[in-house]
Amino acid sequence: MADHRIGLSYGGGVDVLVTGAAGFIGSALVPVLERDGHRVVRLTRETGAKGVDTLRWDPTEGRIDAAGLEGLGAVVHLAGAGIGDKRWTSSRKRAISESRTQGTLLLAATLAGLAKKPAVLVSASAIGYYGPRGDEELGEDSPAGDDFLAGVCLAWEQATAPAEEAGIRVVKIRSGVVLSPRGGVLERMLLPFKLGLGGRLGTGRQYMSWISLDDEVGAICHLIGRADVSGPVNLTAPNPVTNAEYTKTLGAVLRRPTAVPTPITPLRVLYGRELVDLLLLTGQRVVPKRLAASGYGFRHTELEPALRDLLGKPAA
Repeated sequence: MADHRIGLSYGGGVDVLVTGAAGFIGSALVPVLERDGHRVVRLTRETGAKGVDTLRWDPTEGRIDAAGLEGLGAVVHLAGAGIGDKRWTSSRKRAISESRTQGTLLLAATLAGLAKKPAVLVSASAIGYYGPRGDEELGEDSPAGDDFLAGVCLAWEQATAPAEEAGIRVVKIRSGVVLSPRGGVLERMLLPFKLGLGGRLGTGRQYMSWISLDDEVGAICHLIGRADVSGPVNLTAPNPVTNAEYTKTLGAVLRRPTAVPTPITPLRVLYGRELVDLLLLTGQRVVPKRLAASGYGFRHTELEPALRDLLGKPAA
């Protein structure tokens, strides 16, 4: 993470509960919140986790430390099984869905029943909500898709209903592809691209709606503090690119060739056709209309400067 302060818009430190605090996004968010003077409480399933700022839950069994949630200022819910790291068997797809809906529903219902409720719940979702849509520009008012991931995202967002009905402000963050050399898609791409083996996927015309990890964290902090924002908010940079553009740009930043397309068949053998076709060969052209309208100042708006900053590769 770049060393820049991200402040919440209300004064003083608050207690912020974070689920998925040890994950890719959570591990970047927590130190920023703490640096800005907020106490972070981690909600974890880890049986060995201890400490005054650690609470336990088990969504599959419906267990959560409700008493420990009393009096929190904000909740950021990021927990969920990885989507693109394993083949989508029927059991894996069930785990992807249930890890999101069960956990979100348990958390939202518990927050709704508290005597001292938090002011806001920022709950994760994803741009997979929209389904494959070609080059159609998509804002928060665009309808949901009808594929597996769209169904997961729709159910994920609907599971926040108990908190909304109890008067808690709920923000559903539809995150794009989060870029960082220390996790996610960019980390997995770096080695083949550095070896000169990186290339476009399929036709390369599918859109990739990206956001830097700095802006993902910055936007979450911004939305915690914006009392006038609720509902779905796209967390993407203002300028999405096609896969071909992304490939060419990453190759240029790393000074490596990208002329040969990436073979698709080995990926389908390893991860299965459904995962590869939906995650890699289709995409969404998503724009952050509500985030921009709320006054968020992006650190990274264009892909090449973002990659150069993230990878420490200044322009010659």
